[in-house]
Amino acid sequence: MAVWVICSAVILVLGAVAWVGSRALMAKSELESAIPLASAVQDQVVAGQSAEAGGSADQLVKHAVRAADLTSDPIWRAFEVIPALGQNLSAVRQLAAVVENIATGAVAPLTEAAGSIDIEAFKPTDGAINVQPMVDAQPSVARAASALSTAQTDISAINSANSIGQVSDAVNQLREVVDGAALSIDSVDRAVRLLPSILGVAGPRDYLVLFQNPAELRSTGGISGAVALLHTDGGQISLAQQVSSAEFKHFDSPVLELPTETRGIYGDITGRFIQDVNLTPDFTQSAKLAQEMWRLQFGQDVAGVLSIDPVALSYLLRATGPITLPTGDVMSSENAVQLLLSDVYARYPDTDDQDAFFASAAGSVFAAVAGGSADPLTLVQALARAGSEHRVLVWSADDTEQSILADTTLAGGLPISSADTERFGLYFNDATGAKMGPFLDVQTAVGQTICRNDRRPNYAVDVILTNTAPADAATALPGYVTAEGNFGVPPGSVKTIVSVYGAPDMDNLGLTRDGVPVGYHPATDSGYPVSGIAIELAPGETTTIRFNWLGGSAAKKTQELQMTPVIHRNETRKLEIAC
Repeated sequence: MAVWVICSAVILVLGAVAWVGSRALMAKSELESAIPLASAVQDQVVAGQSAEAGGSADQLVKHAVRAADLTSDPIWRAFEVIPALGQNLSAVRQLAAVVENIATGAVAPLTEAAGSIDIEAFKPTDGAINVQPMVDAQPSVARAASALSTAQTDISAINSANSIGQVSDAVNQLREVVDGAALSIDSVDRAVRLLPSILGVAGPRDYLVLFQNPAELRSTGGISGAVALLHTDGGQISLAQQVSSAEFKHFDSPVLELPTETRGIYGDITGRFIQDVNLTPDFTQSAKLAQEMWRLQFGQDVAGVLSIDPVALSYLLRATGPITLPTGDVMSSENAVQLLLSDVYARYPDTDDQDAFFASAAGSVFAAVAGGSADPLTLVQALARAGSEHRVLVWSADDTEQSILADTTLAGGLPISSADTERFGLYFNDATGAKMGPFLDVQTAVGQTICRNDRRPNYAVDVILTNTAPADAATALPGYVTAEGNFGVPPGSVKTIVSVYGAPDMDNLGLTRDGVPVGYHPATDSGYPVSGIAIELAPGETTTIRFNWLGGSAAKKTQELQMTPVIHRNETRKLEIAC
């Protein structure tokens, strides 16, 4: 009898092992079938093939649900308590559950929403955008964003540290995919909630638009030489008014109370001149100042403030194709930056004529986009790129809408570090009083090392500046470009105030210029430690400024640099530093 009992037990164990093994293989097959379907859904949605995307999504859900069922029965769960083997089985079960939740909670509702939204819906026609599809999509997109956020939490709870390579690799791969998808869908969720309001779905609105000119740098991009009033009503968009910054009076005192820190770092001119509201890198503060200046100058309240620069306009021209300006110039994505930031000064020595040219160019691009001549997919991609580079900024006077914008690149806030990433801010303000920005080449690098017993890391931010103007710039360039020495800078030279912001918990360790310690302006702005220095470069001169910081905690993090959107962007390099 004992033999039969033992044999029966062995048979049961072997059967259970076979059961779990076979279900593991089937679950693996189901998950492998789901992966290409996820990619297919994305491609079909982008291509506007909503019916095909719906079919692929249905198949994806079936495979995901089947994989979850295969890995969640009592026998499988019982095997999870076995040392070594159990952790792998537990991770696979959790992975399958995450994929199922994404398929049913995110992919399915997004595919449903895609069936009601065509990419053409984002293309203005006769000056109007149909906002109803965006309103209709709000519940589905919100559901998907919530599902992906939950998936991020669930994946972080999976312990795969001691799992076999195939399992730990699958966990890491899914984490990367879900993090990317969550970021994208969060952006879409914010867009479908925000855009209908901005476009006047609930009634007419007016917005101030600042056209920033990086030929004369400011922290958020460039001096605002031209300003426009944008009117929206029920999806209809129009340019109601265009003015030059010269039409704003110079206020004797700041139009709004400035923080003491802003006064100390950037001066009270930040609140007195429309051209200087963005000396501060905090676009919310800049926008509120511009809003108040417009009210005082023109007697009208605006619902928000937007900004855009010529590089962003060049991206939009990829969607519209070349356009003919009132002057007869043909402006394209290839020549827009050169035309707006260089050629205009050689052609029009009078500042009023320059401002009129800027206004007509911006108005022409707006008319092309609003008139429906832009390719919708390229238009969306152009706006997304400009937003990611901080070339388009948005502030809303409505607190609810501003909360949706918060923490996005569009909000233009100070850099926010996270548990695994240390973010620095690098901002430039021209002190030449001219339009030498096109001749300022900027290279950047960021690095860290650990030298202390308490493991707090040392960080360094390198900023390499070069004046690329020709040796005879003083005479070869127009006087308006060089300022002819009117502000104390020799013609042809470039003077720039460079400010670097560390994270709020960092200690400021000063800076060096070309390896030699130099004096600088230490300060604090909204809790962020700041180092500032004025750099003047003659034509052809190069210098390297290293900003040094001590991290606030014993953690090794990746580093990122958020910076003024200069004309020619370069990738930030990894900097190797020694103790």
